Amino acid sequence: MGLAEILLLGLALSADAFSVTISNTFVYDNERRRRLALMPIFFGLFQGGMPLFGYFLGSVAAELIERYAGIVTLVILGIIGGNMIREGVEALLAPEDEPIERPNARLTIATLLFQAVATAIDAFAVGVSLRAQAVDIWASSAIICCTTALCCVVALFIGKKLGRLLGDRAEVVGGIVLVCIGLRAFLS
Repeated sequence: MGLAEILLLGLALSADAFSVTISNTFVYDNERRRRLALMPIFFGLFQGGMPLFGYFLGSVAAELIERYAGIVTLVILGIIGGNMIREGVEALLAPEDEPIERPNARLTIATLLFQAVATAIDAFAVGVSLRAQAVDIWASSAIICCTTALCCVVALFIGKKLGRLLGDRAEVVGGIVLVCIGLRAFLS
């Protein structure tokens, strides 16, 4: 497997992290830049780390992880996305003179960890397949990590622009995107 194929693989694996990053920028539009900058770091590290786990531990747990990856992703992203939809609908339906108090409207480290794991589960299976192809797993994982991080940086900028365009509907749209990613993982 050559450099071009590893780059394409990195782009394919980063698609979910890209979408989640955009969704997060909708919801956490007032979050500090430093906290938002954690998304490319978390998603990149998990997307790059999971192939390593798959490569070295794949024979032990590959079948188990592949069997339950879709349901785990659906549950994690479904809960987070469902919560976003609920809060967004509440905000849209609230009278304008009564602002909705949302004490949890912060992008927490726990949320980032759950999202990073949910979007990187498929990278574990990729690590198992990379072992069969005798590639340099360290270089491949580094390329996947960097590709994902760069895609998420781009997603931060796109998400900010789209979030401004969508206004109050951004949180609902972001939640729907997360639920759809979870459903796609479950159905595939």
